[in-house]
Amino acid sequence: MKFAGTDNYVATEDLKVAVNAAVKLRRPLLVKGEPGTGKTVLAHEISKALAAPLIEWNIKSTTKAQQGLYEYDAVARLRDSQLGDERVHDIKNYIKRGKLWDAFTSTELPILLIDEIDKADIEFPNDLLQELDRMEFFVYETQETIKAIERPIVIITSNNEKELPDAFLRRCFFHYIKFPDRETMQDIIDVHFPDIQKILVSRAMDIFYNIREVPGLKKKPSTSELLDWLKLLLYEDMPLDVLQNADSTKAIPPLHGALLKNEQDIMLFERLAFMAKRNS
Repeated sequence: MKFAGTDNYVATEDLKVAVNAAVKLRRPLLVKGEPGTGKTVLAHEISKALAAPLIEWNIKSTTKAQQGLYEYDAVARLRDSQLGDERVHDIKNYIKRGKLWDAFTSTELPILLIDEIDKADIEFPNDLLQELDRMEFFVYETQETIKAIERPIVIITSNNEKELPDAFLRRCFFHYIKFPDRETMQDIIDVHFPDIQKILVSRAMDIFYNIREVPGLKKKPSTSELLDWLKLLLYEDMPLDVLQNADSTKAIPPLHGALLKNEQDIMLFERLAFMAKRNS
């Protein structure tokens, strides 16, 4: 069982090594990197490559670790008891299984994606330490232990918004997805746009990488945003000379809304364009 990338996902050699090491060790693979570098998509592609079911747990700021195990709906049980519902005699009717429960009891070896773990409270990772380490947890309401049939392959993503506890990091295999260089980016573009003009791609990448290097940029455009921009350029049938004559250090690029995502960065490019005109 080895991951070697897929037809739709360009994986670098060090990423393949990290995935396969985590699979072999059955340690959670903690993947960090800039937003838009394919961390979440990685779990989907591992699922396809290994023909394993994918169980997704998308983390929000309000998510609690307990929700990944199970939730007991005491209010619903009280309401049903007042209505004389027969369901009330079996407490299991009020237990809602979480994503870890689903992963632990899956009849097939699953991929469990814990997506954007850094969005949750700082205590969230610590609250999952024992469950991810032992691959089991206790349900107090039913007095049963839910134990993993087989250790699932766990992929955890983080955008580095918060530092994760050392005790949690110690239990993970870590990989940082570096931002793609031009050669890797060309491979990624070839996967998504196999018939695109090479000259168009070359000039678009010139503009894209120049934008990322502009000092003071609040949010650098990501891989996914470059792909969106290329899709728009093709859809709008943008003349090649528009890109060839564009200077990303002196003017806002065409269809810039796909690349620049806040007003500060747009204003920065407007100032650069104004200064360039004044000095010309």
